[in-house]
Amino acid sequence: MTTLLIALCGGAGATARFVLDAEVRRRFRGGFPVGTFLINVLGSFLLGVLTGALTHHAGWLSPTAKAALGTGFCGGFTTFSTAAVETARLWATTGRAEGVRYAVATAAVSLLAAFLGLALGAGLS
Repeated sequence: MTTLLIALCGGAGATARFVLDAEVRRRFRGGFPVGTFLINVLGSFLLGVLTGALTHHAGWLSPTAKAALGTGFCGGFTTFSTAAVETARLWATTGRAEGVRYAVATAAVSLLAAFLGLALGAGLS
């Protein structure tokens, strides 16, 4: 049952990523992959909130629900592979510096979002 729920939530996360990325691409034109950047930052924040809340309020969700939301939804929503391909694409099309800036910004802002999410999640009652 856990595997099925992880798969279903992973599909929901991937679908949410697709829809959000399409909307961001419609609104923001240009070479910088804004959609993937925002999705990875938001996903890191959401997983941080979930982890922070569950660390300090362990009985809140069952282990199956934790796995479905964290591994499934957040794992399906965020996308390291797309960020890696977009980094390589920027490197190849606009220069090494732009690719490095995107990779560093994605990692740094996603980590900051995860830390903020952990802090917020820990403070939830």
